[in-house]
Amino acid sequence: MNREIYLKELIESKFGSVRYFAEQIGIPYTTVRSILERGVLNAKMENIINICKGLGITPEQLYNFEDSIISKINKFAVQLNEDRQQKVYNFTEQQYNEQNKIIKFPTNKEVMISGAVSAGTGEYLGDGHKEIVSYNGDIPVHDFAVIVNGDSMEPTFADKQIIFVKKTSDVRNGQFVIADYDHQAYVKKFMRDENGCRLVSLNKKYNDMPINDEHELSIFGVVVL
Repeated sequence: MNREIYLKELIESKFGSVRYFAEQIGIPYTTVRSILERGVLNAKMENIINICKGLGITPEQLYNFEDSIISKINKFAVQLNEDRQQKVYNFTEQQYNEQNKIIKFPTNKEVMISGAVSAGTGEYLGDGHKEIVSYNGDIPVHDFAVIVNGDSMEPTFADKQIIFVKKTSDVRNGQFVIADYDHQAYVKKFMRDENGCRLVSLNKKYNDMPINDEHELSIFGVVVL
């Protein structure tokens, strides 16, 4: 993101449009548009001062944008996947609301539940039955959602918690997976190391589930955190 893109997005976020902003600060719309297209460094200082004053920033902040914290955050954010970008956005929105004392009341959302997965002794998933339930938390990008039964994945996943899943058979070491293990569905941590491949519970009172020729295994997907 360069300073002109930053300036345009700041204008639109605060005033809705560049034209309306130009009217509010008393600068011709064509002048503001020209600054955004041709570059801040080519603009008259008096116009830059008026624009910055209207936006509540200083000319120094605009000219030094490449070294600003916003620019640095953006350089990292564009390299994140979509789920992590959403987390950055959610945190930024939270900080903005706190700064401006905006109270965001929870809204009831609905989630389609595709069944239950065990955090303990095994569940059957995929009988075709789906149920719509209310959900008050943030909903990440996902392919399906399930309910956890049991305590073997506590404290990360609690009993009766709704978790969201992205369909994939490509699993990396350490990821939480929804797996069909000997024809029953589990949520477990996939591990591969010198001790072999296995499904691991976070609650140590449950034994690891070895992945070998003695057991049938298929992966429904990975949990979206």
